[in-house]
Amino acid sequence: MLGRTGVVSLSLKRGVLSPVRRSRAAVVSRMASTSSSGGQLRRAGFLPKTAIALLVALGLYSLDARSAANEYIWCPLIRLTTDAETGHKLGIALLKYGLTPKLFVDMDDPALQVKVFGKTLSNPLGMAAGFDKEGQVIDPVYDLGFAYIEIGSVTPEPQPGNPTPRFFRLSQDEAVINRYGFNSSGHWNVLATLRQRFQKLIVKNPSSTDNSFRDGKLLGINLGKNKTGDEVEDYLLGVQRFGEYADVLVINVSSPNTPGLRDLQNESKLTNLLTKVVAERNKLPGKLLDPQSKPPVLVKVAPDLTEPEIESIAKSAKEAKIDGIVLSNTTIQRPRDRLITADQALVNQTGGLSGKPLKEISLKAFRLLRKHTKDSNLVLIGCGGISSGKDAIEFAKAGATFVELYTAFAYKGPGLARRIKDEITLELKKENKTWMEIVGQDDK
Repeated sequence: MLGRTGVVSLSLKRGVLSPVRRSRAAVVSRMASTSSSGGQLRRAGFLPKTAIALLVALGLYSLDARSAANEYIWCPLIRLTTDAETGHKLGIALLKYGLTPKLFVDMDDPALQVKVFGKTLSNPLGMAAGFDKEGQVIDPVYDLGFAYIEIGSVTPEPQPGNPTPRFFRLSQDEAVINRYGFNSSGHWNVLATLRQRFQKLIVKNPSSTDNSFRDGKLLGINLGKNKTGDEVEDYLLGVQRFGEYADVLVINVSSPNTPGLRDLQNESKLTNLLTKVVAERNKLPGKLLDPQSKPPVLVKVAPDLTEPEIESIAKSAKEAKIDGIVLSNTTIQRPRDRLITADQALVNQTGGLSGKPLKEISLKAFRLLRKHTKDSNLVLIGCGGISSGKDAIEFAKAGATFVELYTAFAYKGPGLARRIKDEITLELKKENKTWMEIVGQDDK
């Protein structure tokens, strides 16, 4: 008979393993098999193919402007890899060449309609001046859900603006500071762009009566002056040259980046300027698409004004018989209680601040403006720090017929207009009201 030692020895010789050793051998065998399979997968290109498939899926998901990927992946990636001005130029280029996401469905609820200037806007959201200075991406921006677009500011002669760097992001605050200084390719270049667009779209929309060439939408052109230009003549040239191509003309006297420009908000100077602008507008033969119609004239003013200054602007607007006021442009204030950014060198850059921290400043000034204009027919447009449906509704209840935004679009991406419209619609349904029913509600 064999002893225990002999049995083990014999088992080993015969290649029979104990249960424990059999288990260990199986694990080693599986690891070897897995390692071999991993190598085969890598050699077959499985992992790169998976990565490509995931990128393709992300790309397809991102084609919808409302996709969260645009706000939380692509916009932050652009901010991470570009400085502010390069990012701005990239955004314009992507829109211009059709490389941005689309809104596949964009039906505005009838409750959003805005009655203004004898027209009906399909919704109360506008893109403020400063985004598309040269009128290069009018139609792609309309396609993202905006009902009003304001291009410019445009100056009579080309000018480069201020030296770079001149545009800075305060990302934690969803804000920017700019001191562009009316950089513009000039009247004739922008006019050439508008004429090309006109000739292209008139064939497709021969019955259109608005320069937007879209039902329920309007096109505004923001006029500026050259740094060394005449404080009246430059604006009159803008009226003469752009009047036929504009659904709305906006006189910008509030940029903080052109020396002496804000001085035009002085009551006597402003009354003189606006009176002459209105007279020049009245000489126009009418819009090309509607000879019986002439563009309304608005003035864009700053939020950095005292109540007496706001009151004097209201008096000038009434006396000159313009059609409305846009409030506001950027601010030279730096509201410490609203700014998160700790880098004081960045915060104190010279220029105008826009974005979320501007909202309360702009809204406060807007309420004062409403106080001094509610007895008139002046149309008030709210602008400054608007980034949500709640913000838009606050301005409406304070008296804004419609609102404009810009900086929030840069941070939130191409789905912002649709999201804000949905938020407004939801709130209006809760109140069982339309947009026009809440305009000026705070007065009551």
